[in-house]
Amino acid sequence: MQSREIHLKRRPAGDTVPEDFATVARELPPPAAGEVQVRNLWMAVDPAMRGRMNDVRSYIPPFALDAPMEGPAIGEVTASNDPGFAPGDLVFSRLGWREAFNAPASALQRRDRALPPQAYLCYAGMPGLTAYAGLLRIAALKPGDVVFVSAASGAVGSIACQIARNKGHKVIGSAGGPEKVAFLRDVLKVDGAIDYKAEPSLTKALAREVKAIGAEGIDVYFENVGGDHLQAALSLANDFARFAICGMISQYNLTEAPVVPRNLTMLMTKRIRMEGYIALDHMDLEPQMLADMVAWHDAGRMAQAETVYEGIDKALDAFWGLFTGANIGRTMVKLG
Repeated sequence: MQSREIHLKRRPAGDTVPEDFATVARELPPPAAGEVQVRNLWMAVDPAMRGRMNDVRSYIPPFALDAPMEGPAIGEVTASNDPGFAPGDLVFSRLGWREAFNAPASALQRRDRALPPQAYLCYAGMPGLTAYAGLLRIAALKPGDVVFVSAASGAVGSIACQIARNKGHKVIGSAGGPEKVAFLRDVLKVDGAIDYKAEPSLTKALAREVKAIGAEGIDVYFENVGGDHLQAALSLANDFARFAICGMISQYNLTEAPVVPRNLTMLMTKRIRMEGYIALDHMDLEPQMLADMVAWHDAGRMAQAETVYEGIDKALDAFWGLFTGANIGRTMVKLG
């Protein structure tokens, strides 16, 4: 079997450019003892991959140069030299950015076909667990909480909105552009929506939406952006609010020092608890998360929010689209 792969050729400086990458074709031999051969059906891209392109210490090692990058993928077993897997099995791996691969059986997790395969890269995958852990464990949702979600039309934000709504909370979401705001209102059914690109003051816009739903402030902030969004959330937070810091996409391509919110002292005066987290630290929640997601899917209460590109040749376009606001929901590449 032949596979094409996307390799990292050099460490980017600021925004990534095509010259930072290479497409490499290789022939796959039959799987060795204990190995499984997989043809990827779908791969996903996310903003955190930008951090792994830098040679810096983090919670996960950087991508190696002149080697295929890594990312979540769903594939189908085509050949197996391990008794735990058989041809036709649907499997999850972190070996995206390639059309096919051989890997030890320990690198794979079998998935059933109760859901569409790509769902395991969305609400039934790591984005789902990220939103689930952030809201239920880090922010510790309580009855009556008002939830504000930044990047609410994105891969994790769109799921966070739906989890909070399914748990009975009022939700305000922020996204960029009228199409995304319509998606928040019509598909995700949020209670308030902000087009941050059309607002001269995000703080005033959030205050308007809080008032419109009859609330005094926000109790939970699900953070994906940073910058002005964090500043607005601090301004509108109720006393003892909880902030789950999932990501800060506005910071990822900066080459200069970021602008810090001017009202950080509100963390103290409002007794706000702010906690950053990594979903990999909360894998014990995965069975509970999957059970809830399947139940919500079966009840028609979980929308599949996705932007799909076709073919490995479009994988980098999919990645770049994350930073230009081109995506709604999870950005994925259909490979098979």
